Amino acid sequence: MFDLYDLIRNIQKRPAMYLGKVTIANLRTFIAGYSFARRQMQIPQTAQEQEFSGFQTWIQQKYNVAYNQTWDQIILFFSKDENTAFEEFFKLFDEFRQTKSFSQQQENIKVDSVSIM
Repeated sequence: MFDLYDLIRNIQKRPAMYLGKVTIANLRTFIAGYSFARRQMQIPQTAQEQEFSGFQTWIQQKYNVAYNQTWDQIILFFSKDENTAFEEFFKLFDEFRQTKSFSQQQENIKVDSVSIM
């Protein structure tokens, strides 16, 4: 079974197969549908799904926007066109993952140093 991040990578490789029309809005809708289906089936959120739930806030902070737009709308607004926005999502997704990974490493260092003392 795929996890959320595997699914996102598969969409990146073959977007038309998953989304039909390749747009960033369709990508967000697909991911929202995936999450909705899991909730309907009462499947608990995975660590990746919990982490990805912070993507909206991260995008708002990255682009310094306080208004209430979805992450796909924000990325599209700051992109040249729909294709650029779609490609930009995957770059931002990688950056988000690296940021979260770095934050997790820093938290682990703090916990380790506290337990040593």
